[in-house]
Amino acid sequence: MNKIIKLFIFFASIICYSQQTDVVDFKTAKAVISFDTIQKEVMGTVTYDFHILKDIDSIYLDAQNFKSVSYRLDHSYNDSLYNGNQIIVKQAFKKNTNHRLIVHWKTEPKQALYFIDWDDPGGNKQIWTQGQGKYTSNWLPSLDDMNDKIVFDLTISFNKKYQVMANGKLFSKISNDSITTWHYGMRKPMASYLVALAIGKYDKQETSSNSGIPIEMYYYPEDALKFEPTYRYTKEIFDYLEQEIGIPYPWQNYKEVPVKDFLYAGMENTSLTIFSDRFVVDSIGYNDQNFVNVGAHELAHQWFGDLVTETSGTHHWLQEGFATYYALLAERHIFGKNYYYWRLYEYADTLFKQDKSGGGTSLLDPKSSSDTFYKRGAWVLHALREKVGDSVFKTAVRNYLNDFKFKNVQTDDFLGEVEKVGQIDLKDFKAKWITPTSFDYHDAMESLKKSTYINEYLMADCEVINSRCKDYLSSGISDEAKINIISELKDNISEDAFKNALEVRKAIAQNVSKIPLDFKNDYESLLEDNSYETIEAALFHLWQNFPEDRSKYLNETKEIQGFKTKNVRLLWLTLALITEDYNTEEKPTYYRELLDYTSPKYGFEIRQNAIQYLYQIGGCNSECKENIEQATHHHNWQFSKFAKQLLKTMNQ
Repeated sequence: MNKIIKLFIFFASIICYSQQTDVVDFKTAKAVISFDTIQKEVMGTVTYDFHILKDIDSIYLDAQNFKSVSYRLDHSYNDSLYNGNQIIVKQAFKKNTNHRLIVHWKTEPKQALYFIDWDDPGGNKQIWTQGQGKYTSNWLPSLDDMNDKIVFDLTISFNKKYQVMANGKLFSKISNDSITTWHYGMRKPMASYLVALAIGKYDKQETSSNSGIPIEMYYYPEDALKFEPTYRYTKEIFDYLEQEIGIPYPWQNYKEVPVKDFLYAGMENTSLTIFSDRFVVDSIGYNDQNFVNVGAHELAHQWFGDLVTETSGTHHWLQEGFATYYALLAERHIFGKNYYYWRLYEYADTLFKQDKSGGGTSLLDPKSSSDTFYKRGAWVLHALREKVGDSVFKTAVRNYLNDFKFKNVQTDDFLGEVEKVGQIDLKDFKAKWITPTSFDYHDAMESLKKSTYINEYLMADCEVINSRCKDYLSSGISDEAKINIISELKDNISEDAFKNALEVRKAIAQNVSKIPLDFKNDYESLLEDNSYETIEAALFHLWQNFPEDRSKYLNETKEIQGFKTKNVRLLWLTLALITEDYNTEEKPTYYRELLDYTSPKYGFEIRQNAIQYLYQIGGCNSECKENIEQATHHHNWQFSKFAKQLLKTMNQ
């Protein structure tokens, strides 16, 4: 066929069938996948079975910038019609007919599937996917439209030294001398943006929920001692959410896998949560940042987002708002109701500030901010539950999940269930909480006033500093109220302030930068706290305030690494380099270590902080600049943006 005619067919097909869920229903997808880690390519064969709903002259699959594509339809028709974005199958399809499409492909994906550290002989080599917002069609011929749900089956061959994780149940694992083939399969349909895999060197521990669902928790072999604090409460959260939601977990099993340089905190791929390894923490790091909220949020998505899925971004809050709300309920179960109300207050304060800055949007605006989808969405559910009561709310949620399981939903689908169960009209509620561009801060605060804890916090106001403010710090008010007072008092604290809980002491370290000599001993005790954030802030402020004791502070903290991001170690190296007469003979070693942390073999958080420190002390040499240049091409957009801006500044 003439190339010009083929091009016309390509674009005509895109224009006519940019949405095709009303004409074809893809039922199953069975993919056989392999990788070339040198070329950073993924290749394979995927077989789709589909049903035609209406007479149509073509169908398509999404496939972004593939190197090669060919296909066979119903074992007879062969072609490779492809326009760089879609595989187009031209055929006179008849209504109520079933077909099979076998696609062979090869591609070097630029996004959605990432090869990590394969250029570094000593690196933490991984492959992982991120479909939401990036499109699985960058590495697997699939459908970007989340309204067509498919039962996926993945067979993945890879070097036998590595673990392979994917959606669903592991049906078989067959090894030869060098390769293991892993066969994972789903039993129920899901949107293709939730197709996922992760490959790396991992160990795992397994448990089961009270309902018998297998739970697999993966970790790097070197992080064995971090397993317990990282996955603390995982089973308890799973059991709680099943009980609270009232619908059994809908998939065969559940897996959680940390990866390097992930784009977000976590992603709720069906039965396979992939999350950033910065949440892999030891028992000290747990006190500052942990996996509890992220883990609960991604698990809640297995119902809200995976079982029932939005029809479009207009209804994105049905996924993120629900996941945020149920994660907060899980945290209330673990940490208590005061924690629950405190987090709601924080959400309300964030939304109020967003509105004041002009950033407020309707909850039904697909371009809304994450704060709107997540935090305002959670507030809608809190307010709705207060309005209709626990029984109506929980029954409506169960009905909603049952009625729309494995389907796509809009906001009115959920509200309709609540109206039906509660025999109530929610038109005014929707107009008050969901559709306006601004968050109803006044009513939110009225709701929070039911909490004595929040009332106490609001009354502890020290904007006008007086002696009573210092007395608050030795009183029985909440830690959050004390932290608020410290943020206002800053350097006007009392000696009793140091006798408080870890979170309060952390606030002292972060807010009190001018240390009175009378408080020196108390402030030095912060270096011994079980908090890496406290130690980092205290070390810096003590180093600033007492030059004569800098060597002592550096000696006390020289063995502390901090989080996986090495926050304490990076600060220590920087201070050791610029402290006169401190271990002079070791300074070249310190500099080499700090410079090494700017290289690609480390996670982007480590690299960014090391680059910033070297730049601030004037130590960014040619090697450092080369690493910054390399960072401008990093797959994490925030890190690449940072690198580009810094290079621009350095070249001015």
